[in-house]
Amino acid sequence: MPQLDTSTWFIMILSTMLALFIIMQLKISTYYYHSNPETKSTKTTKYLTPWETKWTKIYSPLSLPLQ
Repeated sequence: MPQLDTSTWFIMILSTMLALFIIMQLKISTYYYHSNPETKSTKTTKYLTPWETKWTKIYSPLSLPLQ
């Protein structure tokens, strides 16, 4: 039975890992990352509603006087 030649395995594994590393680096480098992220403006617009101009009171059923 012939002996298995393992002399080229090291260079094959090394070159495969190097190729995978280069491919992954190229894939990651295609993504665009913002260099300086800025916060979005959270300015809300004020809508005038009729119930904001007058005083209102909400009565809880438990706070009403007993009948």
